[in-house]
Amino acid sequence: MANSEISNHTEPMTVSEKPVLSAREVTKKYPGTVALDNVDLDIYPGKVNVILGENGAGKSTLMKIFAGVEKPTNGSLILDGEPVRINSPGKALENGIGIIYQELTVCPNLSVTENIFLAREIKNRFGVVNQKKQRNISAETLKKLEQPINPDMPVSQLRVGQQQLVEIARSLKDNVRILIMDEPTSALSSKETSILKEIISDLTSQGVAVIYISHKLDECLEIGDRFAVLRDGKLVAQAERKDASLSWIIKHMAGKNPDELYPETDHKTGKAMLKAENLCLPRTEGEGYLVDHASFTLHSGEITGIYGLMGAGRTELLESLFGLHKLATGSLFLDGKAIDGFTIDERIENGLMLIPEDRQKQGLIQTLSVAENMTLSSLKSYQKSGFISNKLEKIAVNDYIKKLLIRLSDPGQPVVTLSGGNQQKVVIAKCMLTNPKVLMMDEPTRGVDVGAKYDIFKIMSDFAARDTSVLFTSSELREIMEMSDRVLVLARGKITADLRGQDITEKAILDACVIRNKEEKRKSA
Repeated sequence: MANSEISNHTEPMTVSEKPVLSAREVTKKYPGTVALDNVDLDIYPGKVNVILGENGAGKSTLMKIFAGVEKPTNGSLILDGEPVRINSPGKALENGIGIIYQELTVCPNLSVTENIFLAREIKNRFGVVNQKKQRNISAETLKKLEQPINPDMPVSQLRVGQQQLVEIARSLKDNVRILIMDEPTSALSSKETSILKEIISDLTSQGVAVIYISHKLDECLEIGDRFAVLRDGKLVAQAERKDASLSWIIKHMAGKNPDELYPETDHKTGKAMLKAENLCLPRTEGEGYLVDHASFTLHSGEITGIYGLMGAGRTELLESLFGLHKLATGSLFLDGKAIDGFTIDERIENGLMLIPEDRQKQGLIQTLSVAENMTLSSLKSYQKSGFISNKLEKIAVNDYIKKLLIRLSDPGQPVVTLSGGNQQKVVIAKCMLTNPKVLMMDEPTRGVDVGAKYDIFKIMSDFAARDTSVLFTSSELREIMEMSDRVLVLARGKITADLRGQDITEKAILDACVIRNKEEKRKSA
């Protein structure tokens, strides 16, 4: 353990530069909770300032205060050595502070260019938008990100990772001197992440202060210069790069060692629970398939991981099983019953459930409360004489809040007020309340902290122990290897490997990810 561990109310670290932005005794209170408690934090120019903490620790709240979205209950902000009031996002931008939010804020019905310049349009003296100039700047910014995205394309036609890149492009084009990145790589491929890292390096070399939040701890250690850990709204530890380590971070965040994050996964495989035969999903544009004649059988008591590079068809496979794509063909059997042609509601009633990748748009209804979201898919279970029993519903909600350790002040509060990790737990609770026979989870740990990851992994393991079949995807190879009894590898929509036990190795998985590309090159040669 590093000698630089610092307890509550830590002494500032000795650095040669002066901070560009500082929080002094910043406190933020909401009804029933204290999100930030007397936080003192310095942000330095030309550095990657990493802010760490579990979901609900106060990271995003502090960033929203820096960005003018929230106002502190008490305390002050210091910019370039002088007190400053940042009471709106516009004021933050005037002071050179930009932010990339954890949850997507794009408008799907607008084009890429319109999103990049949303509320910041370039206008002439008559108030007319200079669309040509905006498009050129958008194209140039996307080129820096090495993205072949058409600036005129509606954002709704982009996958989640590309929408995240539009968010990033929006901030990059403003030439800010303090850039806040809240989970910027949560939906990006490894290639896109590498490009972003190069851009971050370029920004810091120009003196830009980057504030970086991510639950991908290895990523933080790779690019971070300074590290600060928040827990329960308080600053509990700080370290410079030379003194930070994975164990140091996890100890201060969650009180765990890295090896304790994955529960045991030695499950007893039972009967066939879901069988897919020649499952296909054709591309809507061009030839070929997003899911290419996939055949496999899932068994009760088994956790099956799906791994593949970006664009391999992981999400499309789960969505096809769930009935979200009308063009999908093939035969499906759930617990011995043919479910071809079943609606999504009928598949849920028969025991199939999906936790989607995008919890904001597909997993939750933001205007509803935590309790209403949790019981949305299982309302029939609480009916008495044709009416919903509030008592039964309340018992179920409170039970799962305790089981999943969901941090909230009241089940009646809007779900949008929860942290990202706690929102994810609400989605999981909604699915669990349907008592699924097959639980499908698409990137279940995206954007959640190490503590919440352990909780989610434990839920998966407990489900398998109850003879449920669990099918999940993850972009993090270690998660796939640690949690899976069996791994299906996808490459361009086709299953290229079915691995079990000792055959689940990093080399075997990665080789299967690229083998199809090599075969196609040989055929075309």
